[in-house]
Amino acid sequence: MHLSADKIAAMQGVRKVHSLNASAIRIDKSLGDEAGLKNIGIHLISIPPGVKSTEFHTHKYEEEAIYVLSGQGMEVIGDQSQKIGPGDFVGLPAGGPGHETVNNGSEPLVCLVIGQRLSRDVVDYPRQSKRIYRNGDQSDRVEYQHIVRR
Repeated sequence: MHLSADKIAAMQGVRKVHSLNASAIRIDKSLGDEAGLKNIGIHLISIPPGVKSTEFHTHKYEEEAIYVLSGQGMEVIGDQSQKIGPGDFVGLPAGGPGHETVNNGSEPLVCLVIGQRLSRDVVDYPRQSKRIYRNGDQSDRVEYQHIVRR
């Protein structure tokens, strides 16, 4: 399905606050949903100044990518921080280190975010000692201390 620039501009952005971090806020236009995509998520997001898009996390099975359209920010990957701005691309392979996108600029940070939509995934939030197991429409959040590692 074709989405014209005018249609995208007219789409109502949805304010999303991360369930594990009230200061992780983004305005989201789900282009993938609007176009009827089922296996890949494509989101046009705007991150207000002074906040991050999500809680620091890593996916065991899903890959993500970020392309910066406008604004300035910081991509934190593991223990490294990298300045990001218009035209920058960030690839986040499955099983890689944790990451988060932070708007440390003075204007909205606008990015195209792309990610797989696998039926199963495991998402770790290491700063919060939490893990989410997702299986279809069901997801279970557990504390790390309850996870048996083998």
